Amino acid sequence: MLDDVLKGEIQGAYRRVLEAQGLTPRYGQRLMIAEIARTLSAIEADDAGRRLSDEHVCVLEAGTGTGKTLAYLLAALPVAKARGKRLVVATATIALQEQVLLQDLPTLKAHSGLDFDYALAKGRGRYVCLTRLEQALDGVEDNPTLSLFEQSLAQGAGDHFQALVQEMAEAYGSGRWEGDRESWPEAIEDTDWRRLTIDHRQCTNRRCGHFGACAFFRARRDLESADIIVANHDLVLADLSLGGGVVLPPPGDCIYVFDEGHHLPDKALNHFAHRVGINGTLRWLGNLKKSLTELNQALAIQPALARLLAGLPETIAALEPRLGEAFSFGHQLAGRQHGLEEGEESHQHRFEMGRVPDALRQHAGNLLVGFAELSRTLETMSDILRESLDPDKHTGLEREQAEAWLPLLALLHGRALEAHGLWEAYAETDMEGEAPRARWLTLERFGGDPELVFSASPVSAAPTLAKSLWGSCFGAVVTSATLTALGRFERLQERAGLANRYRYQRLPSPFDYSRAVLSVPREAVDPGDRDAHERAIVDFVSGLGNKEAVLMLFSSRAQLRAVEKALPAKWRERVLAQDRLPKRELIERHRARVDAGEGSVIFGLASFAEGIDLPGDYLTHVVITRLPFAVPDDPVGATLAEWIESRGGNPFMRISVPDASIKLVQACGRLIRKEADQGRITLLDRRVLTRRYGQALLDALPPFRREIESV
Repeated sequence: MLDDVLKGEIQGAYRRVLEAQGLTPRYGQRLMIAEIARTLSAIEADDAGRRLSDEHVCVLEAGTGTGKTLAYLLAALPVAKARGKRLVVATATIALQEQVLLQDLPTLKAHSGLDFDYALAKGRGRYVCLTRLEQALDGVEDNPTLSLFEQSLAQGAGDHFQALVQEMAEAYGSGRWEGDRESWPEAIEDTDWRRLTIDHRQCTNRRCGHFGACAFFRARRDLESADIIVANHDLVLADLSLGGGVVLPPPGDCIYVFDEGHHLPDKALNHFAHRVGINGTLRWLGNLKKSLTELNQALAIQPALARLLAGLPETIAALEPRLGEAFSFGHQLAGRQHGLEEGEESHQHRFEMGRVPDALRQHAGNLLVGFAELSRTLETMSDILRESLDPDKHTGLEREQAEAWLPLLALLHGRALEAHGLWEAYAETDMEGEAPRARWLTLERFGGDPELVFSASPVSAAPTLAKSLWGSCFGAVVTSATLTALGRFERLQERAGLANRYRYQRLPSPFDYSRAVLSVPREAVDPGDRDAHERAIVDFVSGLGNKEAVLMLFSSRAQLRAVEKALPAKWRERVLAQDRLPKRELIERHRARVDAGEGSVIFGLASFAEGIDLPGDYLTHVVITRLPFAVPDDPVGATLAEWIESRGGNPFMRISVPDASIKLVQACGRLIRKEADQGRITLLDRRVLTRRYGQALLDALPPFRREIESV
């Protein structure tokens, strides 16, 4: 229960923040604070702080202008501290993460009267490894075999590498740089950064001579004292995939807030997918085979390592021809026995309902056995090397040798595990009655050489999220401006594994949507007739006012370019096209034109329908050229649609229409960003009037004034 002391603390903090900033209370914001505080404070726990109740998650749709960041911080922080838990705020985008870190939390700390500390959490791979930096600085590789191996994977390193490490070492030593990639003043090439960082398998932790000064563990120590930890969705998911409590605190000790929560299901799917290239695998296996002489010279002095090394040639020899057969087999299945055709950049072949031919499934089973054996061998070798770093353990191997070779074996172990996961997904049979995995092949080119990539992915992240996230955390808040589809939460529940018993609420917006007009003009046509649709768009653009600030959203790059090309010359000069300018520069040019009293038209793709903030006169007209139905070439979505259809469902109405509703709301949301904003939204797709789903899409939009013109 929310006791009077806690309620008073939250209300007092809210009042102080509003007074300090000269703000007035917002109804939706007050409701959000109350709902979060009520949900989190009602969680039942035992004497050890373990959650007992199962209504510990609240899902809140809060539109732009609600002030949701302040609301969830004010409500969740006092409850988290009272329950002895840590508050983990996870965002989907860097922009929001920076806003929370640089604006919202400093404001809260300065004015609320609440006493708290906060820190940013990032994965190990975002920090420099001081051992690697020292080796690069000395110009002497601690393990030349590892260096050659990584360089071959990275397709070469930057020419300026030595100057970069010199500058980094000086900056870190003087305290001017904290050792993370993001705070380095210039962009660092991936090939260079890979030589300066490591993953969790390669790190020797407390056994490393640089442990005390390590950038990653220094940041970890800051996390240990922080009441609020700011992270991103990917880091939370990565931590959960490692069992939880590796980078972040254990889930049972956390109250999570997932801002931009509509991104969470897709982020989770990416974490559970597997993607392995045949030639890429053959390359690293070949490098391992070439390294066996050096490995034996360095490590075979230890009996267990000698025995394991002796078995590697046979394991590799069994895998290489089987991978070659998979390469040929994949090309046959894809209908490209001789590779990509002339002028073809890539070719995808998806297995219907995720079912692969029995011959391929059996072949995958053989590869699975081989990679399972290789993974076990490399894991055991890595474990022996880690033990050799402990001065209290006597393995018969010198610490210096173990330290030099552990990064290589850990790297190889990670590669073997990736391959094992992929072939396991191809070898297993999907459970009867459950959604299948999506499985597909992609023929492409890598560095000019042909590559065949095998991919597999669950079609839903719901079961994993339900178990590893919602089932294991102490409490959670999921919020975003767009969580409902067609006005309901069912689609999000289905995709994110959120139970019916959790609390769901749509909060009222502070905006007066009658200040905007939703228009379906006479020019709107059915985009099924592509030529007529493009002509209609060109005609509409040509009729825009000379001083309008317009965002025109396209569903395909090809149509964007076709319309731009067909415009009269004077209009082409006014258009700022997304595919011709970097996003930041495009926005700056658009703002400059509006400031100068000129008209400006942005041509953007789907990414411009979310996250673009152009308040006031910077955006007075949003034009949506086509209803935002997903392009039906995504193998995961296509497999899910087949499965739904096989069970008598209608995938278009169950998936496509709800997802289009969310995207349409997001696109319309670009217009009204402040309470005084006004303008027009134009839909140039007549299907919203002629198809049976059209009315449902319109009803899910905010209450704009409507101007619907019949043909």
